[in-house]
Amino acid sequence: MLAETICSAVSAAGLGIAAITAYRRRFLAAVRVAAYALVPVGLVMTGLVKWLAGTAFSPVAWAGFAVLGLSWLLFLTTRAVERRRGGAPRARRGERAAEKGRQDGRAAVAPAAPAPSPGPAGGATAKPADDFSDIEAILKKHGI
Repeated sequence: MLAETICSAVSAAGLGIAAITAYRRRFLAAVRVAAYALVPVGLVMTGLVKWLAGTAFSPVAWAGFAVLGLSWLLFLTTRAVERRRGGAPRARRGERAAEKGRQDGRAAVAPAAPAPSPGPAGGATAKPADDFSDIEAILKKHGI
C-alpha cells in the first residue's frame, strides 16, 4: 500500500512539472515529462509494484537470487579454467582435427614436378609452380 501511494505521488509531481513546462511553451519537453510521470502509475496499475514489494521481502526470492548468483559464479569459474587450459573444448577438438589433417596432407603431397622448359614463345606462359607459389607461402605462413 505504501509503494502504491509513493508511486502515485511521484506521478502527480511529474504531471505538475509537465504542466509548468507546457505553460512555458516547451510542449515537446512537457509531453516527454508527462510520459515519464505516467510510468509509476502504470506500474501500480499492472500489479508490478505489488509483486516487486512482495519479492523484496520474501526469503524464498532472496534464496533464488543466491542460487542464480552461485550459478553465475560457476559459469565464470569454468570459463577461467578453460582459458588457462588453452581454450574451449570445441576449439581444442578443432585444432586437433586440423593438426591431423596437416599431418595427413604432408604425407599425401607428392614432390613437385620439374618445371617445363619455355616453349617457342620465349617463356610467355607462366610455369605451373609459379602460379601456386604465393598460395603455398600463405598456407605455410598459417601452418597449413
